[in-house]
Amino acid sequence: MQPSSILLALLSLVAVLGLILAAGRVARTGLLARRLPGGGRISLVQVVALDPRRRLHLVSCDGRHVLLLTGGGQDLVVGWLDRPPPAAEPAP
Repeated sequence: MQPSSILLALLSLVAVLGLILAAGRVARTGLLARRLPGGGRISLVQVVALDPRRRLHLVSCDGRHVLLLTGGGQDLVVGWLDRPPPAAEPAP
C-alpha cells in the first residue's frame, strides 16, 4: 500500500467518525424528533413484562387509563380503569 492511500483511509475514517458524533449530538438535542407541546392526548404511563413475550401497558388517554395486554396470540384491551374519586374538601 502506498502511504498516500493509508493517509486517505485514515482521513476518511476521521471524517465518518466526526459525522457520527455530530449526528448523535443533534439527536440528543431533540431536533430530529420534535415532541408535541403539552404531551398530546395519549401517553404511555408504565409497562410491566409478564413473561418473555407478553407485556402489560398502562396508557393514559384524555385523563383516563386503559390496560393493554400485548405480545400473546392477540393484543387485548384488559379494561379501562375508573377515575380516582375527587378529593373531598375539608369542612369549614
